[in-house]
Amino acid sequence: MKTAALLFGLLVLVIGVLGLLVPDAYLIIARGASTTVGLYVVALLRVAAGLVLVSAARGSRSPIGLRILGAFSFLAGLVTPLFGASRARSFVDAWAAEGPGAMRAWALVPIVYGVFVVWAVTGSQRGAIRHARPAV
Repeated sequence: MKTAALLFGLLVLVIGVLGLLVPDAYLIIARGASTTVGLYVVALLRVAAGLVLVSAARGSRSPIGLRILGAFSFLAGLVTPLFGASRARSFVDAWAAEGPGAMRAWALVPIVYGVFVVWAVTGSQRGAIRHARPAV
């Protein structure tokens, strides 16, 4: 599961970097996700990501952090279809009206999320403890 979590973290990180560098491409992805089918795809991906993160948490550097992100992703996936395509499109339109600066600022969220997941799953909790300095 660590490999799946690593791939998920890298995907989220790439999407965030894409939004930071090319906000118009980020907007195209958001518009595609704001359709009825897009919302179901996003919901499925969120539920799967949540399960992967919770499963990978045990041997990670931050088991509590990954469990929290996993639970959040899972629950967000469950409620995503309830949001509705028209409401999602309204949100994307309002977000786009803010301009590229706002889109770049929002891109920092998946960047931080992805960096955290990659960091957490590329080491072990035991390894993190072993390398910690003793308190003096």
